[in-house]
Amino acid sequence: MTTVRSRGRSRPAAPPAAGEGAAPRRSLLRRLSVPVAVLAGAVVLGGCNAPTFGAFRGATTQGRDEFKIWVGFVITGLAVAAIVWGLIFWTVLRHRRKSHDEMPRQFHENIPLEIIYTTLPIVIVGVLFYFTVVTENEIDAVSSHPAEIVHVLGYRWGWQFTYDAGDGRAQGVQIATTAQPALLAQPATSKEYPQLVLPVGETVRIVLTSADVVHGFYIPELNFSRYAQPGVVNVFDFNPTRAGVFRGQCSEFCGLYHSEMLFSVRVMSDSAFQHWLSTEQVHQAGAGTGAAS
Repeated sequence: MTTVRSRGRSRPAAPPAAGEGAAPRRSLLRRLSVPVAVLAGAVVLGGCNAPTFGAFRGATTQGRDEFKIWVGFVITGLAVAAIVWGLIFWTVLRHRRKSHDEMPRQFHENIPLEIIYTTLPIVIVGVLFYFTVVTENEIDAVSSHPAEIVHVLGYRWGWQFTYDAGDGRAQGVQIATTAQPALLAQPATSKEYPQLVLPVGETVRIVLTSADVVHGFYIPELNFSRYAQPGVVNVFDFNPTRAGVFRGQCSEFCGLYHSEMLFSVRVMSDSAFQHWLSTEQVHQAGAGTGAAS
């Protein structure tokens, strides 16, 4: 038994209160529970009807997955910022100088606090890394049975879209830029630029490459961008979720008329797409060559 000596006499030290050793651990768990709950809430809200934070919600399954991870990251960042700035302002107000003669209480360590600010960033980064890997794998996943295959060729300074059936059979439809290089300053949806037509609710495989230099195949409202590189074939899928017309452009500076490398994407119902496809087949077969539509 531990004794305490006072004025030459010894007396037994008071035994520790019941559960005294567990109190710091409970306090640590309580402190950790709040930021962990905030992080979990950010991930959950990423899949809800949360604010866009300046991003597009996505018009494809892949674009929506991208939007969810973006919202999760932003909310997590805002939560961390709120905690950090809250602690800064609390410290400024709580420990502001009240008297020139008063010396604040001095301490050199706080083990629970040190554990929190060491482990919490690791947990946050680990969770964000996990959801990033999962989302990237979902976006890059390629179906073995696409409904359509579109070969996209970027070149200075235009785009060419060639349609094949899901089994690889050529469908005799090719859409390409017809305007001569010029500073037209027209919207991407103008007829001067080619239009990539896709069926809603179907899986469309895109086979992307370049004929000369590196181009950027970028469709903002689909939350998607991928390099078109000479000698490299990039393959990915689009699963459009809603009809509409969306602007597309080259996002990699490629020369004098880079700003004219525009195109648009039109998503329509499957029946409307089949009608468009058959109409183009007849028109282009009669013309003997692909033309812009």
